[in-house]
Amino acid sequence: MLVAASFMVLIVSAVEAKGPCDIYDAAGTSCVAAHSMVRALYSSYDGPLYLVRRESDNKTKEIGVLTAGGFADSHAQDTFCTSNCTVHRIFDQSPKGNHLDTAPAGSSGHDPDKGVSATRHKLNVGGHPVYGAYFEEHMGYRIENTTGIATGDEPESMYMVTAGKHFNGGCCFDYGNAEIDAKDHGKGTMEAIYWGNKTDRSHGTGKGPWVMADLENGLWAGNEEFDPQNTPIIADFVTALLKGRAGGFALKGGNAQSGTLKILYDGERPPKYNPMKKQGSIILGIGGDNSNRAVGTFYEGVMTTGFTSDAADNAVQANIVAAGYGR
Repeated sequence: MLVAASFMVLIVSAVEAKGPCDIYDAAGTSCVAAHSMVRALYSSYDGPLYLVRRESDNKTKEIGVLTAGGFADSHAQDTFCTSNCTVHRIFDQSPKGNHLDTAPAGSSGHDPDKGVSATRHKLNVGGHPVYGAYFEEHMGYRIENTTGIATGDEPESMYMVTAGKHFNGGCCFDYGNAEIDAKDHGKGTMEAIYWGNKTDRSHGTGKGPWVMADLENGLWAGNEEFDPQNTPIIADFVTALLKGRAGGFALKGGNAQSGTLKILYDGERPPKYNPMKKQGSIILGIGGDNSNRAVGTFYEGVMTTGFTSDAADNAVQANIVAAGYGR
């Protein structure tokens, strides 16, 4: 009964805290990046979520929240975007200022990436109309010079909420830690969440899609070519989570509308990925070398310092469910 009661306290606390970063901060694994198209990730955040650029005159507008700790002000976007708009920047809500701008060319994607359409994907979250970042290949975001992001073999954790049915087998729909110059620096120079059904290095059961780790020169469902514990997450909205520590990593996934997280892998790193050589940039929607042939949808995501606890992860999942994706 004590275990059940403790879990219920976590659920209530998650709802009351309002923001995933409030939860992680309280647990001692603070957010060092917090990006969202749909809502504030701190209960007190009242700044901009993203920046749109209007095609007709190249003017820009910051899209913020309706209230502190609340949801995106999509009406302000609708009023401004009288012609086609793209998302030019996704702001970091954390104090670190790790804002994501459209990505430069890299050793794989040789041209700079485009921003996603600001109006391509509208949905409700918590009863509020908002927009997601809908990637349709050759689109991506990056910051190369960051503050507070893990390097080398330092521990870190990250999650993103993504669309469960918008994916492909292209490389690579990622969010997380990558190289600082958009070039492939070899095994262990990345640690980013991947969502999709690419199978050329490692995969889980069935036909996907899977939550996997992009560790550079390999997407990993575990530490072998096939990991039977890593099962597809079949849902409209998916919570995908990756945690890295010295010598090992963990993957979790779940339905972002209901239920708890499932441990998909927790163990040693694959051969030749220990120790890690993380470089500390942040990418979204692309691979570390700007491989930009993937599709996917991004709603929110954070990166933390340190290896987060299961209790904090569970509380964050409860907070995401309480946010009301698709409702």
